[in-house]
Amino acid sequence: MKRSFLLYAFILLILMNIFTYAFYSQEVAFEKNRYTKVTTKLKDSLKSMNSKLADAKYFSLEKNENAQNYFESEDGSTVIAHQKLIPFVTERLLDYNSNPNGNPYTGQDKIGENKFIINKVRLLNHRWIIADYSDGTIWGEVLLKYFINEDQTISFEVNQSLLYSK
Repeated sequence: MKRSFLLYAFILLILMNIFTYAFYSQEVAFEKNRYTKVTTKLKDSLKSMNSKLADAKYFSLEKNENAQNYFESEDGSTVIAHQKLIPFVTERLLDYNSNPNGNPYTGQDKIGENKFIINKVRLLNHRWIIADYSDGTIWGEVLLKYFINEDQTISFEVNQSLLYSK
């Protein structure tokens, strides 16, 4: 009796080991397969986002070599580096936000008690800027021309302004 009990226990133990081994080996294979699928999906998503980012930056001074070449002199030396120009122009435009009547380059007069100020700025090329502005309740966008004068100052002109309805 004792022998048959040990034999049955031994057989049961072997079967449990076989099933446990099969379960864990399939689980490892399943996890590897899932890992490769997720990794592939993430890589595809990353490529897609990089492509969308490149498309979004297409109209920017950072990526436009023709606009960057505008700032080179006849002898090939750079008069103004575009890496320094972008923050310089942005700062000068945002400095007008401190005006008590609002930023004059939004193309909008003060409506009500809040003034219009520029929130975001993007230099499209060597001549154009697009900016987003608001007074806290009303939003709009403006297309500006900018010029770099001989004395390294910047002048702006409002080309077109758009105010969204509430």
